[in-house]
Amino acid sequence: MIGRAILTLTLVLLPTLVQAQPRSAPASCSRDLFQNEAAMRQRQYRMQQVANADQGTQCQAWREHVVFMQKARAVFATCQSGRQREQNVGQMDQSLAEYRVLLANRCGKR
Repeated sequence: MIGRAILTLTLVLLPTLVQAQPRSAPASCSRDLFQNEAAMRQRQYRMQQVANADQGTQCQAWREHVVFMQKARAVFATCQSGRQREQNVGQMDQSLAEYRVLLANRCGKR
């Protein structure tokens, strides 16, 4: 489930990260989107590293991933527009919901 969600997120979001930004976007958006792409690759690697780890390690990594996704979502919401924004923000919202369920079911208060 986790690997599939990460792969889906990567495939959907990465091709759109460095496209031209609307004029109303903050000047930092090109940089922010580029940094998002690099951070997503790092997060994907991190999630692969903990795929077979003990439950406590996985729970911590999943919590960190949720924090990352919240920040990445904010960048998409700020720096993109139209269909691209809708798709990326929607995908982030879906992934966040899935990770929250995963955390609630497997980690509780760990």
